[in-house]
Amino acid sequence: MFAPVTTSPYHSKVQPRLRAPLTLAQLAALIICLTTVAGAQQAAANDPPFNVSAYRIGERLTYNVNYSHFISAGHIELFVAGRDKFFGREGIQLKAHVETNGVVNVAVLSINNDYTTYVFPDNGLPYRAQHVVRQADKTSEASIDYTQPAGANALPAKLNVGETAGTLDLLSAVYRIRAMPLAQRSTYFTTIRNEGKEYRAEIKVTGRELINTNVGSYDAIATRVNVKSGEDYNIRAYFSDDEWHVPVLITARYNGANIQIELAGSALIAPPRSSPTHPVVVPSDPLPTATPTPLVRTSATPLNLPFKIGEQLNYRVFMGTATTSVGSMSFEIKSRGRFFNRDGLQLVVSAQTIGPAAIGVRDQITSYVDPETLLPFRTELNLSEGKYHTARNYNLDQQRGAATSEQSRERIDIPVGTHDMISAFYALRTFDLTIQKPNSISIMAFHRPRTLTVKALKRETIELNGQKIPAIMLQLMTDDPQPDRLQIRIWVGEDARHLPLRIAAVTEVGPVHADLIVVPVATP
Repeated sequence: MFAPVTTSPYHSKVQPRLRAPLTLAQLAALIICLTTVAGAQQAAANDPPFNVSAYRIGERLTYNVNYSHFISAGHIELFVAGRDKFFGREGIQLKAHVETNGVVNVAVLSINNDYTTYVFPDNGLPYRAQHVVRQADKTSEASIDYTQPAGANALPAKLNVGETAGTLDLLSAVYRIRAMPLAQRSTYFTTIRNEGKEYRAEIKVTGRELINTNVGSYDAIATRVNVKSGEDYNIRAYFSDDEWHVPVLITARYNGANIQIELAGSALIAPPRSSPTHPVVVPSDPLPTATPTPLVRTSATPLNLPFKIGEQLNYRVFMGTATTSVGSMSFEIKSRGRFFNRDGLQLVVSAQTIGPAAIGVRDQITSYVDPETLLPFRTELNLSEGKYHTARNYNLDQQRGAATSEQSRERIDIPVGTHDMISAFYALRTFDLTIQKPNSISIMAFHRPRTLTVKALKRETIELNGQKIPAIMLQLMTDDPQPDRLQIRIWVGEDARHLPLRIAAVTEVGPVHADLIVVPVATP
């Protein structure tokens, strides 16, 4: 599932040794997705009870991954995409995205993969899986067709203690273990099969603990996972103590370094079903109970904004008058949910160069913003530009006017109502863009706040991918001694969405502009 790409480490604190009984990639797969499920040690050697409520249609879970001293070394998203008839069989569609960031991505383990698994609704066993693995400039796809009988026929008449009832892949295993009772003092013997290899493990339910995360405090079921491969990785997994058993925290130790995977956000957006003939289990309380800050359903509240959740804008980047792109950018409104104990929108921007660019760039910025004001309460920066590399997180307190660095604990005074660079990009689409009318806001630019003034200069028609599109040209200036030094211009569409069609600036290596690849069709 996790196919590593390793290069020579360039950071002095990156551990160069990556070989062990389990590689870091395999261990990450194990502790993220835990294990396939076998029988518990009970008097009767039957398969443990199966709770279909763990498969909540529309549930999206986001996890932050810390490795050693690297904060936000990666992130994981799990999504129950739907229940319907897939490939001729009734099934539940599970999706996962796994990606590493910053220094870890470059020097330790490069992951940017997508996984889709289709499982039977009555037992959680997979019948088809699809993997998309990205390595450098190559993308490989694979499909796996599990030759397992459907429904009750998938279960053998009798199971011995520790015998697996069917084969699970890593993604289906996440939800299969959540569907188990996880009774106190129970022991579950498990097997993982991934890329032709099997990993035997033992899961012991050790008790209950109060777990504090950025999205609340949880009464959790504590478990210890022992991998039968020679080395003790000290894997601990904590599940919400409710019927959904949401993994809220997973910890392990690999090669002398700590790994921590913590729940960072959750949302439940129940999608419409294309076929009404099959029942869908959607609990009335959609998210796990946290104390004292329970997660609540927030995605149902409509947003009066010129963009929608799920919008993704992709751009090609060009230097000067060249017609061959040197990079790409993507702006995405990923989801709305509970992030860092706040109702928020998750905005993600990524940029990277391709081919023989003057400077190699691989940047990602994630912003968590208030859905009503679009003001950020957290910004995560993972920047790699030539020889410059940094990973920093800021928590913004809009009431007290402070931005605090999570790494250095440095406190920066900011005006109340300060945006970050990503939230400002979306906020300007809500401005009154009357020609020659300025709009000024405060933005947090890396180390200090600045005033950003956005002025609509004129209306003009631009040509984009062979189309002539009416647009408004915006000028963006700061309060620096040379306010228009970068000559930033954004052309937005004239309709109510104000889609950014083209972004231009003058950089140290010359003029650069980014053109929107596909103009989304407006929907009511």
